[in-house]
Amino acid sequence: MKLNNKEFILFDLDGTLIDSVPDLTRSVNYMLQQLDRTTFSEDTIRFWVGNGAQTLVKRALSGKREIDENLDPTLFESALAIFLDFYAQNLCRSTVTYPRVPETLHTLKERGYRLAIITNKPFNFVEPILKGLKLHGLFELCLGGDSLARKKPDPLPLLHVCQTLNVSVDQCLMVGDSKNDILAANAAAMQSIGVTYGYNYGEDICHYDPDVVIDDFADILTTLDIKVQ
Repeated sequence: MKLNNKEFILFDLDGTLIDSVPDLTRSVNYMLQQLDRTTFSEDTIRFWVGNGAQTLVKRALSGKREIDENLDPTLFESALAIFLDFYAQNLCRSTVTYPRVPETLHTLKERGYRLAIITNKPFNFVEPILKGLKLHGLFELCLGGDSLARKKPDPLPLLHVCQTLNVSVDQCLMVGDSKNDILAANAAAMQSIGVTYGYNYGEDICHYDPDVVIDDFADILTTLDIKVQ
């Protein structure tokens, strides 16, 4: 399927543009060590990423994806503070862009597409990561998981972009790796592209009905009928 008449492309960050799991794992395990709790492998923590820092910390304290409803609130607040402080100092030690992300984003920008980021990651981490990976200056707007009252899979962040930048839903396209991205797009009646890599909790992204599914980030260009010499 070709997606025509698009002017604005909204991107998820973690799992779509960047693989941040190594640095998130380091930060989660540092937090757990400080609390004298069991640490976890990168492969395990990879399945916990995608719903923001608070949920990640709760999953780590629970030791599983299903959060323990009886978590001590004081313990959680202490753990979250440790995690956020350490992660803020280690944002780009091992975080990398996925293959062909930088060149594809630059091509889209050069062809006149307007770009934004909608992530569930705390807002204060977004710009330092973009700068660290030399992706800054490409995006007209960035929203974090704490930028608005609700985050993905709620459609509010997507609709907020449309309202703020005076574009219609039909002119926008959401690109993401997880069900949160696709569910948000579906709820906003916005077309979407799902990528098959990233962090979707081991689920096939096709189950959530994106309009297009791609294996390689550069396939966005083909989907938008952009020819690259």
